[in-house]
Amino acid sequence: MNRLWTSWIAGILAFAVSVSLAAQAPSTTAQENVGEYPIGPKDLLEIRVLEVPELNVERRVSDGGILDLPLLGMLPVSGMTATEVRDRLQSLLMTKYVNRANVSVTVKEFASKPVSIVGAVHKPGSLNISGRWYLLQAISSAGGLTEAAGKKIFVLRRADNGLTDTLEIKTDDLFRNNTMQWNVLLLPGDTVNIPARRMVRVFCLGEVKNAGALEFDSDDRISLLSVIAKAGGLTDRASNSIRIKRRGPDGRDAETIANYRRIVAGKDPDPVLRADDVLIVKESFF
Repeated sequence: MNRLWTSWIAGILAFAVSVSLAAQAPSTTAQENVGEYPIGPKDLLEIRVLEVPELNVERRVSDGGILDLPLLGMLPVSGMTATEVRDRLQSLLMTKYVNRANVSVTVKEFASKPVSIVGAVHKPGSLNISGRWYLLQAISSAGGLTEAAGKKIFVLRRADNGLTDTLEIKTDDLFRNNTMQWNVLLLPGDTVNIPARRMVRVFCLGEVKNAGALEFDSDDRISLLSVIAKAGGLTDRASNSIRIKRRGPDGRDAETIANYRRIVAGKDPDPVLRADDVLIVKESFF
């Protein structure tokens, strides 16, 4: 199990615990939820210094990664975490102004790594999140799902090492079945993809009762048996040997042979088909 998937499981468990303890637990800040998030251009930081009220400010990081602060001037912060910025401010203040500095730094807007939401929502695009943002909140901010939304939602997360992991969530689990553990916490830079349903065609030719092009929802599991069932079943003259033709990326057709009787008996797996696949059921000569 890789780190990204582990972090999601931890997030789901944390959400379940937070629901049960909501009445007694204090609210948490954005800083507590982003871990080692590297601050970048256009991020908005909130700074609080108990001993120096002049530094109780909100400042946006410049395009060059600089934070312009009262008393301290220009401070490079790009690539630093909120904790590192806090420690740097404490050090500067104790060197120049005070004997002790109680400093807090919170990332209010993650503008350098917005959450992106694409696909079947009314307002796809980037969301500059602040504080705790969960999947349902992001979808709501994007105008909600369209009528074309499919049965699955994908949350893509990219690690600092460039590896990407994907969490797959059933739309019904999130919206209808009240299984709120899938309302996962989003992190800066996540991409939420909600593919739209579309109709796909599979061709079934030869010894079936209703030969021709058959349409399926792209969310459906399209298999050899489901295609034959939609074609009305095999005729009395049909062979058990069924050819599956599929065009590859190079434009060439590849062909496999499936045994209908063995598939029905559970001895062979039921092949999953793709859009524009062609099934050919030949006539038996015996």
